[in-house]
Amino acid sequence: MDNKKHWETIYTEKQPNEVSWTQNIPTLSLELIQRTNKPKSAQIIDVGGGESNLVDHLLALGYQNVSVLDISENALSRCKQRLGEKGKDVQWIVSDITKFQTETKFDIWHDRAVFHFLTDEDSISAYKRNLLNALNQEGELIIGTFSNDGPKKCSGLEIKQYTEATLTETFSPEFLPIKFQREDHQTPFGTVQNFVFGRFKKNI
Repeated sequence: MDNKKHWETIYTEKQPNEVSWTQNIPTLSLELIQRTNKPKSAQIIDVGGGESNLVDHLLALGYQNVSVLDISENALSRCKQRLGEKGKDVQWIVSDITKFQTETKFDIWHDRAVFHFLTDEDSISAYKRNLLNALNQEGELIIGTFSNDGPKKCSGLEIKQYTEATLTETFSPEFLPIKFQREDHQTPFGTVQNFVFGRFKKNI
């Protein structure tokens, strides 16, 4: 099964309380976005947003230009349906992030848990190239991945674990780290997954 079919199936068969990544309030992501001190008019993209609640909270905070990208059309349809009229100005993008192309220049690129699914060098290079093309010169990258203390698999797929050092190495020299933070994510099943989050600024 290819990646798109895998995720379309997940978002057809599973409800939010049946998948490990669900967060009612994505507190750390919201804090990191607000710490960028970008205006409410900033262009923000949530990569792999699926039916995450992040977009709901960003809109409630007054952010005006939010895009949500996911490989699964089913995930975005469910998110769009949940938001209703509140999501009328959200840009919904169905795309594999390794193939994503856009004319929009984003001020904030947020990714919680897509990047660690890219386990081969070609996919990682494609992600980084598309990130560089899409992010403004003064833009910031906020990325969360499973840490070296986190799971080795997710949703039946192999993942790549990261530390603060390996994230820095992966995105160098084009990005410089601003701050790292670990988070113990409590899943709907009562288990704990450790994430490492990094905030980076563009260095080219």
